[in-house]
Amino acid sequence: MGRLRRKQINRLFWVAAFIGLLLDQITKHWVVQNFNLGESVTIIPGALNFTYVLNRGAAWSICSGENCRWILPWLSVIVSIGIASYGLLFRIEDRWERAGWGFILAGALGNGIDRVKAGEVVDFIQAFPITRFPVFNLADIWINVGIICLLIAILLTPKHEPKRP
Repeated sequence: MGRLRRKQINRLFWVAAFIGLLLDQITKHWVVQNFNLGESVTIIPGALNFTYVLNRGAAWSICSGENCRWILPWLSVIVSIGIASYGLLFRIEDRWERAGWGFILAGALGNGIDRVKAGEVVDFIQAFPITRFPVFNLADIWINVGIICLLIAILLTPKHEPKRP
């Protein structure tokens, strides 16, 4: 009974992870099927393009050399297993924290699947193209949304004052 209750309590964690991962994989599949590598389509002039690129590294192509190429798939797998284990084994009391870890898991799994399958990540969202801001994907967005949720959880957690004798 305790185990079933734990899963129900962390439902938001799993819903965020599942829906986030599903949307990430669907959009990446759509881009691969409908764009040529390097192709760019303007969605909102000056603000948003869909540009199909492949990223062999981590964020902003950090660690994209051959020395790092084997590390990133394993790192994605380890991080994903760790976060999923946290969601399975522990009751996460705060809803912002549940959502945050779920979104981070969605992002880690989404990019991890790409890295394990192909050794590189499909990116396609290009915000403010004139600035040359890096092209990213929904998995990257989910990780950032997750971090924001965790920060909200920290900020909203009441601070306990030590009791005076």
